[in-house]
Amino acid sequence: MQKGARGNRRAEIAEAALRIIATRGVAALTTTAVAEELGVTSGALFRHYPSRDAILVEVAARVEEILRANIPAADLPPPDRLERFVRQRASTAAGHAGVLRLMVSEQFMLALPEAAASRLRGVIVETQRFLVATLSEGAAAGIFRSDIGAEELAIVVMGVTQMLAILGGLGPKAAGDERAAKMLAAVRTLLAPVATPTNTPRRA
Repeated sequence: MQKGARGNRRAEIAEAALRIIATRGVAALTTTAVAEELGVTSGALFRHYPSRDAILVEVAARVEEILRANIPAADLPPPDRLERFVRQRASTAAGHAGVLRLMVSEQFMLALPEAAASRLRGVIVETQRFLVATLSEGAAAGIFRSDIGAEELAIVVMGVTQMLAILGGLGPKAAGDERAAKMLAAVRTLLAPVATPTNTPRRA
């Protein structure tokens, strides 16, 4: 088998596993279930992966690849960088339900082998660093508020992103786009610098 074909088959296996996780959960992910999802024999599957844990590690690698691809470039202005991240990450997670379940559920994380869980934790940490750096840069430039720490604001942004991803799979795309626009407008309002009140002279 050529290297490219082998790589494509491994990607197909990872995507099939993600579909099973999305619809039935990690507990339902077995080599037999993946083989059935792909329409191949378990023996054919074992030529690529020797065990269920090996498949889960590959799934984690695929999730890592998917999520890293939607972290915007650092040369964008902080507001554009942040909005692009929220839109892309929410859209990606909504389109890969298995990705969302793995990233937001502690139960699913605990069900993974350590090698897989470690990769996913790494993506979460990387995302947190990206958000904190973007928010800190914006605050230093006077674009974002500075009275609340970047770490705390990053949690709010991640919460909005996850909620958009969850809601994104529940209705038509037009409704999802309108919802995203409203939630991003709310985030912009939340992040806007807070005006310092001026002391007005008292009347005699």
